[in-house]
Parts: sequence; structure tokens; C-alpha cells
Amino acid sequence: MRDPSALTLCSIGSHSALDVAAGARAQGLRNLIVTARGRERTYTQYFRRRADAPARGCVDEVLELADFTEILDDGVQEQLREHSVVFVPNRSFEVYLRTRYSYDEIERRMRVPFFGNRRLLRAEERDEAENQYALLERAGIAHPVQFSRPESIDRLVMVKAPHARVPFERAFFLCSSPREYRETADGLIGDGSLSEEGLTGAIIEEYLLGPSINLNFFYSPVLRELELLGTDTRRQTNLEGLRNVPPSAQEAVRSIPLRMEEAGHIAATMTESMLESAFRMGEAFIAAAAEMTPPGVIGPFALQCTIVAGPPKRLVCYDVSLRIPGSPGTRFTPYSAYRWGRDISVGERIAMEVVFARDAECLGAILT
Repeated sequence: MRDPSALTLCSIGSHSALDVAAGARAQGLRNLIVTARGRERTYTQYFRRRADAPARGCVDEVLELADFTEILDDGVQEQLREHSVVFVPNRSFEVYLRTRYSYDEIERRMRVPFFGNRRLLRAEERDEAENQYALLERAGIAHPVQFSRPESIDRLVMVKAPHARVPFERAFFLCSSPREYRETADGLIGDGSLSEEGLTGAIIEEYLLGPSINLNFFYSPVLRELELLGTDTRRQTNLEGLRNVPPSAQEAVRSIPLRMEEAGHIAATMTESMLESAFRMGEAFIAAAAEMTPPGVIGPFALQCTIVAGPPKRLVCYDVSLRIPGSPGTRFTPYSAYRWGRDISVGERIAMEVVFARDAECLGAILT
């Protein structure tokens, strides 16, 4: 890092970049958004920071590339280093770069410091050796039952396979028997959403009935404390639309394939009686990550759960996020205000941690 006194928070222009930019601004840090051509106006026009009265916007500077994968080019890396960048990875960063590079290449060629543990990003992928399932097992966190072969299906399951046409999406479908599995898979292969090869490596896991809740945590190495920054649930196409179809029209949509593309998030609270169990899950996860991939979790992570009926009702984790979440609305749940006396977004909490570490001269505790 060229100049620790001129730290600049940086993210690629997608997912949660505006949250990072606004958080940096709130804490007196500079920010830089790396965008791809054709997607720049959000950052160069609509949310660009303007100093003339009235002050408005949050994006200080934009670096426009022809394609997101160019961020690993040596010349781009040198520009980021000149800006004393602290890079905040989001899911879009992984998704777009993985179309061209392996995780080993990403970790090696990104020469700017990451906020967080760069070696944990790959754990989100289900085909990695030390993946989220290994972390959940080591932590002793309840997760859905998995089936190693379709012939074993004896209950309602969710099948998660790579999408045949869109490499960074998955093709999901529900079934409850081996016969239904094959019939549904054949239909998706027929319409081009799924390939036989992708089906071979699909994850088959129990589909739990209950509301979903994303537990958006933050672990502070500076304070050595775990925080619940906020909770939310997802809006996904076309799942949400199918849920709203009246019973009289159910037959008309039976043949429509399920799509679960991210469309946004909704702030959603949980009962106060469940907070202790949520924190126990978070603490167990932090301990497991520190053992498996030192130094473990730094900053934001999320345990995406289903609240399963009881008594007593319980949390079961079906997915893990090991970077900034995609929802900027977590601050509209009350948990950060309970801790800090005001609503704190995830982007601002990251900026706060950078400022804490800078002022305590321990940036090495939060950067990798």
C-alpha cells in the first residue's frame, strides 16, 4: 500500500458497490468504483459525488474497463495501488472473474490488499474441497440433509445445478422422488436450462419449509467481537411470482421452470428469543473458519437460514456468504442501532473497521 493515510475503499460496480462508496464517504475515506463499459452511468452520473451546493452523491472516482476481468491486468493493478486501494470483494467480483480465472489466479494476481480473508471467498463454491459444507460441519451448524444420488430421494428436495446457458447462475428445481427428479431434469435439459453434465455434479438437498432469514454478521478483529448488523430475506424471480399465483391458476403454471435469480432483498426481523441461537451459530462459524482457513473471518459474512417449525422452532443454514452481502437494506432492521446508537450499513461498518485499524496502526489485522 503506497500511502496508508490516503486509504481508498474500492469495489467493482455491481452488487453492493454503492453501499461501499456511501460507507467510505460517511467515515471520511475516499472511494473508487471499477466499472465495465456500458454499466458506468450509475456511478459516473446518477450517484456521482458533487461538491457544489447542495452536496450530493457518494461515488468519488470511477475506473472504467472494457470488461470486469481486466481488473487483474498488471496496468490496472498498478493504478489501484497508486490510489492506496483497500479492495472490498463482492459476489459479482467472484462471479465475473470466475468466467476467465481460477481462484488461485484471482488470489495471486490481485496485488492490492483485500478487506477480509481473500482465501475464504472460494468456500462459497460447492465444488471446492474446504467449502461451506465443510465449514458448517466443523462448526456443528445444522444444515439440510444432502442426498448423494437421486435414487435416494425420499422427501421434498431442492436440486442445485449449473445453468447451461448462464455460467454464473444455477438451475434449480424441486422434486420429491427419483421419478420426478428424472422427469423434471429432462424437461429442463430439453429447454436448454440444464445439461446432463451439469446434472451429474448437482447438489441435492432437503427443501425445508419455513421463512428464510439471512443473518448478516460482522466479525471485528480490532474489537474481537461479533455483531449482527441486520437481517433480511431475498426477492427472487420467478419464485416470488409463482408464490403469488392464486390456487385457481396453479395448473396453468405447473410446467413453468423455477427460476431463483436475485431481484432484491427485503428487510425482515426475527423474534428476539432466537437471537441467542443466531449468535451461537455465528460464533461457532468464526471458530471453524479460523481453524480451517487462518486467519478466518474478517468483517461481513452471512448465514442464510430457514426457520423450521417446532416446537421449538430452530435455524437451519442452507447457504453461506463470505463477503459483503448484496442487500443494502440490512440497516433498516434495528440490530446495528441497538449496538451503535444509530443505523449502520454494512458498507459504513467496513469503513469504520478500516478507520479503527488505521488509527490503532493494526491494518494487518483486517487486510490480506
